[in-house]
Amino acid sequence: MIIDELHKIYYSYTGSRAREINELPSSGSNRRYFRITGSQTLIGVSGTSQEENGAFIYMAGHFRRKGLPVPQVYYWTGDKSFYLQEDLGDTLLFDAIEKGRKSGVFDESERRLLHKTIELLPSVQVAGAHDFDFSYCYPQPAFNRRSILWDLNYFKYCFLKATGMDFQEDRLEDDFQQLSDALLCTPSDTFLYRDFQSRNVMIKEGEPWFIDFQGGRKGPVYYDIASFLWQAKANYPEGLKRELLAGYMTALSRYLPVDEADFLRRLRHFVLFRTLQVLGAYGFRGYFEKKPHFIQSVPFAIENLRRLLREDFPEYPYLCSVLRALTRLKQFSDDIQRRMLEVKIVSFAYKKGIPNDPAGNGGGFVFDCRAINNPGKYERYNHFTGLDEPVVRFLEDDGEITRFLEHVQTIVDACVKRYLDRGFTNLMVSFGCTGGRHRSVYSAQRLAEHLHSAFGVKIHLTHREQNIEQIFDAVL
Repeated sequence: MIIDELHKIYYSYTGSRAREINELPSSGSNRRYFRITGSQTLIGVSGTSQEENGAFIYMAGHFRRKGLPVPQVYYWTGDKSFYLQEDLGDTLLFDAIEKGRKSGVFDESERRLLHKTIELLPSVQVAGAHDFDFSYCYPQPAFNRRSILWDLNYFKYCFLKATGMDFQEDRLEDDFQQLSDALLCTPSDTFLYRDFQSRNVMIKEGEPWFIDFQGGRKGPVYYDIASFLWQAKANYPEGLKRELLAGYMTALSRYLPVDEADFLRRLRHFVLFRTLQVLGAYGFRGYFEKKPHFIQSVPFAIENLRRLLREDFPEYPYLCSVLRALTRLKQFSDDIQRRMLEVKIVSFAYKKGIPNDPAGNGGGFVFDCRAINNPGKYERYNHFTGLDEPVVRFLEDDGEITRFLEHVQTIVDACVKRYLDRGFTNLMVSFGCTGGRHRSVYSAQRLAEHLHSAFGVKIHLTHREQNIEQIFDAVL
C-alpha cells in the first residue's frame, strides 16, 4: 500500500512517525503527491516510472547545488519508486494570478510575480546546464527530430483525427519534416524545461520556485518561453506578453548573446509547435481518458492557434491550410464566436432618446454629431440618408465629419485593442444627431466599416430611426 510505504520512508528519514498523510490534488501526471505531517512537514511522492523519478531526483539535486529555487529531495527508496521532498506550500503561480487570468487585467503584484518567474528561467536553462549530465534525462537526453515527430504525430492521431477532419497525410508529413528542420536549425547546449508553465511554478514567501522539470532535456531556449507565454488558459494580454518577453531576453542576454529580431523569428516556430503538442495532449487526456480539465482547455488552445495563424507560415503551406480549417470547425468556431468581441454600433435621434445597451454594460461611447454641418437644413437632402451618395458627398466635401471621425476612430480603436487583449465580448458605440438621418447614419456606417476592416471583429450595426440593421461577421 502506498500509505504504508510513505509511513516507512518518513520514519526512515526523520526517525519519528508521521501524524497524518493527506493526498494532494494532481493534474495530468501519473505521480501522486502526499503532504506528510509530523516532526517535519514533507511531501511524499509515489511515481510509477522509476526512470522518470530518477530524472527528477538527479535534476533537483543538480539544480539545488547551483543555487536554483527547486525543492530539495531528502530521501528516496532504492528503486526510486518513492521519495520525500521539501514542502513549498500550496500556492501555484497559476492560482496566484487567477484574477488576472479571468479578467485579462493583471495587477501590479501579479505582473511582478510573472516578471520574477520569466526572468529566473534563463538561470535554469543556461546556468543549470553547466556540468549537467543529460544521460539522466527521461525519456530522451535531447530535443531531437524523433521527439519532435512524436509530438507532431501525437497531435495528428490524438487530436486532428479525433475531430473527423479529412486531410492528406503525406502532405502533412512533408510539412512536419519542414517544421522539424526549423526547430533543429540552431544547436544548443542549454536545458529545455519542456513543461514550463504557471502550474509548474510554486510561490513561496513571494518568490517563484520551479517544480515538475523531470521531462527536461538538452534543447533550445525558445521552447520554454513559448510554453509559458502561450499557455492555453493563461490569458496574457498581448501587451503583457511583449513586456514579459522583453524581460526574458534581457535576462537571457546576461548569459548568451541575443539578437532580438532573430530570436522573435525563431520563437514563432516554437509557439506553433508547442500549440500543436498541447492540443495532442489535450486530445489524449480529454477525448480518450475523459478528463474534463483538458477538454475545457481545448477552446483556449484553439484560440491561441487562430491568433497565431493571422500571420502566415509560408514554410508550411499545407499544415497551415489544415490548421485554419481546424479552427473553423463548428465545434470550435461556435465557442470562439461566443467569446469573441462584438461591437454594437447605433445611429439615433436625440429627440427619441439615447439607445439602451442590451449587453447591460451601460452604453459604451455616445458621440454627439450635432455640431457638424447638417445636410438636413437643405430641402434637397430631406429624402436622403447618410447612406446615400448626395449626403455622403455633402458631408465629405464639407470636411467637418472627416476630422470628427478621425478623433472617434483613435479613441474607439484604442478601446477595441484593449477589449481584445482582455477578452471582453461586448462594446457599444452610438452616434446621435437631431433627426438620426444624416450625420449619425454616415458616422455609424463609416465606423462599422473601419472596425471590421481593421480588426475583423463582429459588428452589429443598427440605424435605429431608419429601421436598418446590418451584421458584419467576424473574420476567423
